[in-house]
Amino acid sequence: MAGMSSQEMIELCKRHTLYTWTAQGAVDPLPVERTDGVYMYTPDGKRILDFNSQLMSVNIGHNHPRVREAMKRQIDQLTYVYPGTATEVRARLGKKLAEITPDSINTFFFTLGGAEANENAVKIARLVTGRFKILSRYRSYHGGTHVAMQLTGDPRRWPTEPGAPGFVKVMDPEPYHYSFGKTEAERTENNLRYLEEVIMYEGPQNIAAMVIEPVTGTNGILPPPEGYLQGLRALLDRHGILLICDEVMAGFGRTGRMFSFEHGNIVPDIITMAKGLTSSYAPLGAVGVSDAIAEHFQDNTLWCGLTYNSHPVSLAAALAAIEVLQDEGLVERAAVMGEHMRAHMQRLQERHPSVKAFRQIGLFGMMDIRKNAAGDLIAPYNGTHPAMQELARFFRREGLFTFVRWSHFMCNPPLIITEQQLAEAFDIIDRGLEITDAAFEG
Repeated sequence: MAGMSSQEMIELCKRHTLYTWTAQGAVDPLPVERTDGVYMYTPDGKRILDFNSQLMSVNIGHNHPRVREAMKRQIDQLTYVYPGTATEVRARLGKKLAEITPDSINTFFFTLGGAEANENAVKIARLVTGRFKILSRYRSYHGGTHVAMQLTGDPRRWPTEPGAPGFVKVMDPEPYHYSFGKTEAERTENNLRYLEEVIMYEGPQNIAAMVIEPVTGTNGILPPPEGYLQGLRALLDRHGILLICDEVMAGFGRTGRMFSFEHGNIVPDIITMAKGLTSSYAPLGAVGVSDAIAEHFQDNTLWCGLTYNSHPVSLAAALAAIEVLQDEGLVERAAVMGEHMRAHMQRLQERHPSVKAFRQIGLFGMMDIRKNAAGDLIAPYNGTHPAMQELARFFRREGLFTFVRWSHFMCNPPLIITEQQLAEAFDIIDRGLEITDAAFEG
């Protein structure tokens, strides 16, 4: 069968399928025929550098032969059985995850993705503690399903409200428009003092858990200030509140560590993961729980489960993807290449007046665009600006795929990216920033 042209692909997809997070009349999908390494290719042969690892998820790069072969072998051996069975691939992946997570995390529940992992983490926390309320932060995204949306702080939550009850939002140590303090230590101290007051008002005896992204993802790429994770862990422990770390986006090497909470030298009670777990070669999420939580469910029912949980083909993809991360040293590579990325970002900030700031940890990065010398961001919260829209179009024309959102754009390439490929991406960005410089108000 002859392949479709780009136009045929776009027309049929728009006619017969629905796209996420947008009015369908505004959809302008990127046609993709194949992928390889850090590149995507359209049916017409155009090469596009994937500078966002799709949805910050294809950590090992596209089309890795070891993962493809592992999935093929699993299909030939065992394609599907229901979640109540024991399989070799399930046994092997559980053991592998126990090896790469902290000593106290040894038990895993497999889901279909990150949102479902967060939904089940909330269920587990409530079942174990007998408490109902869940804390989360405003600058957060935890998934698009019903409960995960109520965990989420960013504006994608608004259209689904009122949602499930029992969710309490708190400010981040890095608020959007002002700071809790001038130094990192001050921000940590002031935020934790404020958080303890919120806990007092809500009643610590009512709060089951707090869910955080240890490094905030789409809402800013925000590494925590000095001492925050350790202070948060201690505060929650004092009140018997579980700590759930959402590692869906930042996990599996993205920040230069296997998991982003490792930067704070803490161990959560529950870890949620997806995306880099399989490098998105197949749908899979997981909830990792402490030995104490796992022990609870030896005599108490785990009220969780769906038909496709622990799907053998997805488990095989995850096992192979983790082995690639380890065998090819990609976690360590992310830390090294992150320094090269930081140097490019610094150069562009010095060169372009419209660049307000950038943040980067490993190969997890974002650049902010300002509209004037006072430092005001070019677009309002949850808004846009014509220059940012034109910047997004420029990136696409020039063969760079990333996300431009509000006043920011993301820099999250696959961990296999080379120095030459980084330079290729930042050359496009350099030229694109002339658009926002032209909109800069003196």
